[in-house]
Amino acid sequence: MPLPRPRTLPRPPSLVLRGRVLDASAPGVMAVVNRTEDSFWAGNRHPVLQDALSAVDAAVEQGADIVDVGGVRAGEQGARVSAAEEIDRVLPVLEAARRAYPRLVLSLDTWRSEVARAAAGLVDLVNDTWAGHDPELVRVAADIGAGVVVSHTGGLPPRTDPVDVRYADGHGDDELAVVRDVLATLAQGAAAARAAGVPAERILVDPTLDFGKTTRHSLVTLRHTADVAALGYPVLQALSRKDFVGETLDLPVQDRLEGTLAATAVAAWLGATVFRTHDVRATRRVVDMVASLRGDRPPARAVRGEPCTD
Repeated sequence: MPLPRPRTLPRPPSLVLRGRVLDASAPGVMAVVNRTEDSFWAGNRHPVLQDALSAVDAAVEQGADIVDVGGVRAGEQGARVSAAEEIDRVLPVLEAARRAYPRLVLSLDTWRSEVARAAAGLVDLVNDTWAGHDPELVRVAADIGAGVVVSHTGGLPPRTDPVDVRYADGHGDDELAVVRDVLATLAQGAAAARAAGVPAERILVDPTLDFGKTTRHSLVTLRHTADVAALGYPVLQALSRKDFVGETLDLPVQDRLEGTLAATAVAAWLGATVFRTHDVRATRRVVDMVASLRGDRPPARAVRGEPCTD
């Protein structure tokens, strides 16, 4: 009896930034470098400039394709940070990284258009984790020639932690309602980015787990990564040590690596292209292995059982 042909997994679209092509055969690892003293992950607090620059060096050495620099903590905890202070935090890192690594893809994690404008000529991607809260941001990204991350936060404004979140929409249960809201919001955001002048190959869509979502929402959204990829844009999954991992396994932030990597492998198998992470080396190995298991990436070497050439 003949064996069935292996199912061919869909290949997600490519992301093209600074001449780099990131796709199913070359998944992207986005390293996080936070210029804050209150990041939720203690291992990524770099208020001292030299520490931040060392973190960039380490990320590149460990295999990062993109370095995402941020100056404000995402959640409600921590001090308020003005746009001027945010600029003062991120610009020196971006300037030094651009000098040191001319071909490295640099990303700016901000929801403020004035911060993105200040980084013109330095950044290749604007990571808007707050779903277009500043409507000028996407136009600034287009003006400075950068790509943009389109996100989903359930309508919450910046630095708002979710409380009593509901997505019931009259068409089904709460779990599927959140997926429908994610897909609709990301499709609208990507269309707005294209209308503003950002080319499709520079648009990343991010279902943005934990933001405006309960742990159950994040789990079901992750299971629907293939539906997010079906929107026709490369998918960013920012999973690293997040609360949905911690609550699922009942673990503190410092013990969430294995859970994060399991979620990363599933997302990669389902078609995500870029992975934002605090743990670059481990994530690099996981996504490359999954790409090879999918059949999109050849092994780095394959000599086991081959004839000797001596």
